[in-house]
Amino acid sequence: MDIESGLIPVGDIAEAVDGFLAASPAARGWDVETAVDWSRADAGLLSEGQRSAVEFITLIEDHLPGYFEVYHRYFPVDDSVDARTFVHNRELYHFTVRWALEEDTHARALTRYQQASGMAERDALRTALAVEGRRPFDLPYEHPVQFFAYALVQEKATQMYYQQLRDVVGDPVLATVLSRLARDEARHFSFMADVVGRYLRVHGDAVVEPIRDVVAHFRMPLADTMRGYWRWALKIADVAEYDHTEAYEHLVKVIDRAVDARTDQVDELVRFIDQCRIVA
Repeated sequence: MDIESGLIPVGDIAEAVDGFLAASPAARGWDVETAVDWSRADAGLLSEGQRSAVEFITLIEDHLPGYFEVYHRYFPVDDSVDARTFVHNRELYHFTVRWALEEDTHARALTRYQQASGMAERDALRTALAVEGRRPFDLPYEHPVQFFAYALVQEKATQMYYQQLRDVVGDPVLATVLSRLARDEARHFSFMADVVGRYLRVHGDAVVEPIRDVVAHFRMPLADTMRGYWRWALKIADVAEYDHTEAYEHLVKVIDRAVDARTDQVDELVRFIDQCRIVA
């Protein structure tokens, strides 16, 4: 299926975007320069595993240009699409640019922490980030709901990890940063959950298989491109007792809220998601 043919109505995406922006006005945002007292940051208060976790999540967050480019490529706002699709994509773009700004703030906050706490020297860190930052990122999906279902799981899993890491780190400054990041990720998840719910209400069983495919092949960002990703991911998961499949429970809740009466296909999807959690 091509992307354009599987979209939800413009009114639905506009309502989801308006709701997100109304719940998170720019005035309530935060900036790296003034939100944290960086002079108190001290990586000496962290364990080796906690320092490794900070390095890892900085690399993930700093790949924002690649993530943003995916949405521009699959939801273009130019003459490569017809007028109806353009209008849909333009509404989505209002969310995407705000999301990108907030994710870029996350990347800047984590790099600033590394510098201020004594973990890394600025020029060396820039060079290290460029190694992974130059690698390509893609989500090779064919149905638009898949981009939102993927982000739903990814944003919730990231939120949960930041909360759990915050609860164990030794540096209060880092804990403050992680709290702010987790709150942003929670709002991003809420938007994705809203959109996935709308897809289920509009398209019903037609989006069940695309969502199932996302869960079946789910990988967190950079899992297929970062050298040593899996060894590193397992190490930082142990630091905060983290398992990304815990986010699947929240996908099931979205499905249950969106579907008044489960069809056989939806029942099978929920069983499959639950099985993925058990296996993991």
